[in-house]
Amino acid sequence: MDRRTFLSSLGAVGAGVLVPGLTSCAGSRTTRDTTAAMGSATPAGSVAGVAADARPAPGVQLYTLRGEMARDVEGTLARVGALGYQEVEFAGYFDRTPAQIRDALAKAGLRAPSSHIPLDALEGDRQGKTLADAAAIGHQWIVVPWLAPDVRKSIDDYKRIATRLNAAATAATRAGFQFAYHNHDFEITPLEGRVPLEVLLAETDPALVKIEMDVYWTVKAGGDPLQIFSRFPGRVTMLHLKDSTGAPDHKMVAVGEGKIDWPTIVARGAAQGVRHAFVEHDNPADPWASVTTSVGYLKRMG
Repeated sequence: MDRRTFLSSLGAVGAGVLVPGLTSCAGSRTTRDTTAAMGSATPAGSVAGVAADARPAPGVQLYTLRGEMARDVEGTLARVGALGYQEVEFAGYFDRTPAQIRDALAKAGLRAPSSHIPLDALEGDRQGKTLADAAAIGHQWIVVPWLAPDVRKSIDDYKRIATRLNAAATAATRAGFQFAYHNHDFEITPLEGRVPLEVLLAETDPALVKIEMDVYWTVKAGGDPLQIFSRFPGRVTMLHLKDSTGAPDHKMVAVGEGKIDWPTIVARGAAQGVRHAFVEHDNPADPWASVTTSVGYLKRMG
């Protein structure tokens, strides 16, 4: 089940790019082999130069465990906490009330700073309840996770989306939240000679609309996370961590099993204000094995 189908089923809640000349993951500065050869990699096993209290706590996007959440929300959260994760990001609440979700988080010893919520649930008659539920759970961030293909066919479409994001972010901010947009590969892939993500960043209020950068999708599309940090300081506030085996296939794997240079990316992000990082795998063969491998790597990385 892809993210669009999943979010729809939940109802209410539920070519170098960016810098000309950049290459894909096989040759990008964000891969471990190439970065080490250039002499700029952070040593494996550490996030050098970043104070421990500034580093993102290990988190997991619960979309990875959506099958388990559908069967047993409370048990899944308890097991996530037992693995050593400190934070989770929601993608739907599986028929639980805000009070039930908050209670389950407390019992599992977890924080839930963020939730993925479709843009249309933040508009019109649905907006008030969506924000009230998020406040009752205790989220600090509202993140728009996906744009359907029929609303993003042109650059003008992205400008219209930016207007909607500004409006939703304004409402979320007034309700006490921070607001972000989560990218896939299609925002990094040029359209009509422009990069959609750049359009969104240019057309949205930088004080209101931040970015939750999905590192895998960014790299897969040929982008460089480090260049995004540099070109848009302060706009990236959260990360999604999932690894890539590199070009040409870019097979999605658990964090630490691919070629992405996580120590460098996490250190650079943390230095620029990234405080939340969520492990994710869209379609793992074994979800528990995937999140266990990923958190083990993050612990070793420091």
